[in-house]
Amino acid sequence: MIVYWFFQPVSFAMTEKLHTPKVKKIVGGGPKKVLYTLMTVNRIGLKNSAKALNSHNVCKACGLGMGGQHGGMTNELDEFPSVCNKSIQAQSTDIQSPIPVEVFAHPLSEFHKLSRNELEHLGRLGMPVYKAADSDRYEPIEWEDAFHRIASRLRNTSPERSFFYSSGRSSNEAGFVLQLLARLYGTNNVNNCSYYCHQATGVGLYNALGVGTATVELADLNECDLLFLIGANPASNHPRLMHKLKAIRDRGGKVVVINPARESGLVKFAVPKSAKSMLTGGTEIASEYLQPQIGTDALLLMGLAKVVLQRQAMDQSFIDQHTDGYDAFAEQLDQLDWDDICSRTGVTLAEIKRVGELYCESKNTIFAWGMGVTHHLNGVDNVETIANLALCRGMVGKPGAGLLPLRGHSNVQGVGTIGVKPVLPEQVFNALQRELGVPLPEQPGLDTLACLERAYEQQMDFALLMGGNLLDASPNTEWARQALDRIGLKVFLTTTLNRGHISGVENSEVIVLPVTARDEEWEPTTQESMFNFVRLSDGGIQRLENVRPESVILLEILKRSVELPGVNLEQVSSHAGIRQFIAKVIPGMAAIRDIADSKEEFHIQKRLLKTPEFATANGKAQFNCVTLDMPAEDENYPFRLMSVRSEGQFNSIIYEQQDSYRGTKDRWSVLMSPQDMFENGIQPEQQITIRSAFGEMVGVRVVPYNLARGTIMAYYPEANVLIGTAVDPRSRTPAFKHVAVALQA
Repeated sequence: MIVYWFFQPVSFAMTEKLHTPKVKKIVGGGPKKVLYTLMTVNRIGLKNSAKALNSHNVCKACGLGMGGQHGGMTNELDEFPSVCNKSIQAQSTDIQSPIPVEVFAHPLSEFHKLSRNELEHLGRLGMPVYKAADSDRYEPIEWEDAFHRIASRLRNTSPERSFFYSSGRSSNEAGFVLQLLARLYGTNNVNNCSYYCHQATGVGLYNALGVGTATVELADLNECDLLFLIGANPASNHPRLMHKLKAIRDRGGKVVVINPARESGLVKFAVPKSAKSMLTGGTEIASEYLQPQIGTDALLLMGLAKVVLQRQAMDQSFIDQHTDGYDAFAEQLDQLDWDDICSRTGVTLAEIKRVGELYCESKNTIFAWGMGVTHHLNGVDNVETIANLALCRGMVGKPGAGLLPLRGHSNVQGVGTIGVKPVLPEQVFNALQRELGVPLPEQPGLDTLACLERAYEQQMDFALLMGGNLLDASPNTEWARQALDRIGLKVFLTTTLNRGHISGVENSEVIVLPVTARDEEWEPTTQESMFNFVRLSDGGIQRLENVRPESVILLEILKRSVELPGVNLEQVSSHAGIRQFIAKVIPGMAAIRDIADSKEEFHIQKRLLKTPEFATANGKAQFNCVTLDMPAEDENYPFRLMSVRSEGQFNSIIYEQQDSYRGTKDRWSVLMSPQDMFENGIQPEQQITIRSAFGEMVGVRVVPYNLARGTIMAYYPEANVLIGTAVDPRSRTPAFKHVAVALQA
């Protein structure tokens, strides 16, 4: 038998197709996630996990919120079960035995050999520990000794050389006492982790609407027919939102995803709550998926608005009656050139017009976004452009439509609401002074990064950090480590150890205090979701003997450190008293006063916009013309990197080394377009070096992934070594998702 081979010329395009690495198709959710959750429950014990998950305490994971007085694993719409693997993961670190005292006999150099996951799973911190400036290890101390050292340092430190920081997992009650401690001590250097995430959202929405948070509630997701999901990956970071996205598709609605990365879980997701979704291999989530170049979000959104303008699909009545600034915005749209829009964004005109048509036909649209929008030097511009796009069709100020920033930590919005920020609204500042009966410092405080900049310049002597991991959260890792190490005394309040407790402490004095977890609080506490919904957590579970609530610790430090003649601290000596104080001074929070007795959880007043009434100076929403310039290209750094979280992590807490949704085996990985890999001669699993102007990652494994050309992704916080300290000038948020880098094979 003779076989004849027929040859034909092979074009470059054919060669590229033959040799371009393939991206593995992955479905989000599904049986593997259910199995992982069951394995985690089994590891921490069925009795322990059931007790925690069924108690009337708020979920400790993302800002979507569930639990509280509606019951464990239940949301405010009484939908059950409202639980995900993130909820279980968060419980798993709290339900641990205390770290054996013998562990602290080891020097810091040995702790450095542990991974982030191993540090978190050493156990719960069960006693105060202290490290002297000239020591290389921690030692257990008594609470009395810890308070004495802290108070002594504070009494001998100028207030302007101190700062106070809170993560988003603390309670409203603890956050309120923290900002009281700072201001009564004499400084407004009090801030929270939102400066590293959604501060640009707060600024942008306030400029547009007079309120800096979501305009919709959870129930509105049941009424929209179109949802834009911009710069976010809820399949990994807000898994319970996927049920709502599936529901939109099930009722014939559309979901438009805008993201440089074609995230597997946003293409198709097997929703564990749906037997059909699980059995059929998943539900199609994205109706349309646009993949713009990094940094071109505002330009792409302006393109969509240009479609609305050309189709004359604006809500002219709404614009005329309820907005200002439209004419200037329309003029800016008219001047935009389609060729420029498409060439810069990398999105075709056909794609833009197709999505624009969907928006023109929608009756109720919700715009949801994450840090892919805010982590840029123009983050505020991006948010203002989202607001512009919503306003031009009257999609703010009515049921089933509006704006939804996807917040991370379970109470990051709450600690901002009750005053953990360097500049208070004048109304709140005056009310605080009135209730306390003493003048408070008027000098504006420093934001999070500015505090570290002062520390780097050796102008900070004291820092109190309540929860979180400021080291891993900060850009330019080595710079941040040096800055933190130059602070004379750092006081950490935490449940477990993390990288920030062993690095950035080498030459400084440190005290780490063990605190109760949310469901262990001695008194009920409150938390606010990203829907402005305030829940009540009962607390009351006892796991460890020698831990104390954050509010108790802060009040003790305040009493010992600051002379306060005439100030009645009894009003904040209990959580009920703190809530009464909050009700008096924080607008919209009157219902918090009696929440522990009434058990009635509530939405903060005047935030949900069901009618077109806006809290701006003239009562109208504002269109804002934004700058569409991009940072100048540097031929030495031709790629653009964005740092991302994996499926197996929450914020800086690492639960799994692999990323099951992106096909990476470990976190020292970089994801890259197959076409870019082909053109640069890079093979899958090849180890390369990534360099920026600020640092490098050596020996990083390359994994093919569906990304916009010229874009690469690496994991946060590992990739922070590449990220500089330049910030959006209006929000002071670093550009974690727009970093110029070069690759070396």
